[in-house]
Amino acid sequence: MQWHRLIAALGLFAPASALLRFGCAGLTVQRLDPLVNPGMKPSTHLHQIIGGDSFNASMPQGTHDLVSRSTCTSCQFTEDFSNYWTAVLFYRAKNGTFKRVPQMAQAGMEGTQGGMVVYYMSDALFDTAQRSDVTAFKPGFRMLVGDSTFRNREQARKWRQLTYICMENQGTRAPESIGFPTRPCPGGIMANHRFPTCWDGRNLDSPNHQDHVAYPESGTFESGGPCPSTHPVRLPQILLETVWDTRAFNDPAGFVGGQQPFVWSNGDSTGYSNHADYLFGWEGDSLQRAMDGHTYVSAPMLTPQSIALQNRCKVPDVVNEDIDSSYQA
Repeated sequence: MQWHRLIAALGLFAPASALLRFGCAGLTVQRLDPLVNPGMKPSTHLHQIIGGDSFNASMPQGTHDLVSRSTCTSCQFTEDFSNYWTAVLFYRAKNGTFKRVPQMAQAGMEGTQGGMVVYYMSDALFDTAQRSDVTAFKPGFRMLVGDSTFRNREQARKWRQLTYICMENQGTRAPESIGFPTRPCPGGIMANHRFPTCWDGRNLDSPNHQDHVAYPESGTFESGGPCPSTHPVRLPQILLETVWDTRAFNDPAGFVGGQQPFVWSNGDSTGYSNHADYLFGWEGDSLQRAMDGHTYVSAPMLTPQSIALQNRCKVPDVVNEDIDSSYQA
């Protein structure tokens, strides 16, 4: 069963569970990265960012409170001033020129400009009960999944839950690959980022923004794998879905001999450098209440806003770069 059909069915028959699914409009597209390249203008490569409008080049942990500094959010729930970001996808033509690939809103979120769909869940998406307890992230929490320097399959195996889907239509959710699709995708390419779900319980960050979190020691979050003893605190799984509208670039001539014409903004044409960043910024205990609230997709304890208001939330361009024809530093 396709995910969109499952979601519709579960909304009717299993309202008692703890899973949030919501859309976020694009906040900005700039070469900024306050996690890996704090203070750099421009950072090493281009990112597409969603969430609270306090996002900028420098967001020091302990002094930059996303909730108090933000005046709006591009996400559906007004309590979520977190920031989430990924690299940007480009099409490389045979003459060597580049074209930024637009992002596509998912069904039910039409009108959202750019952006992503965000999930927070306490159990696998297909587990309708969502019985497990999870501990919401704490103020100041931040993390990074993936590695922008990876260029081969063996390296990418470290991040077994960073994938792509070659979409036939809006409902396609399988199969998944860890490298770029090597055939034209009639419905676009979905990039999936599943963050680690186990925390050491002490550190809100680490020097590489990864060591304080971990995947389950066996299996996956979806299979109910246990957290390692070094990281015993079970977190909600964050899943980001970005649909890149590649339909205008599906000339079969670009997909010959296992090649494909797409490249991440960090210069990667393999897809193995898939990565995403997260800075927690939920207001008060709103995320914990949502995860404890036995709701599915919609959350009556949270305050939704219109897509028009989501689209209106922006941050100014401080890099002043032609992002439609330039993809790397």
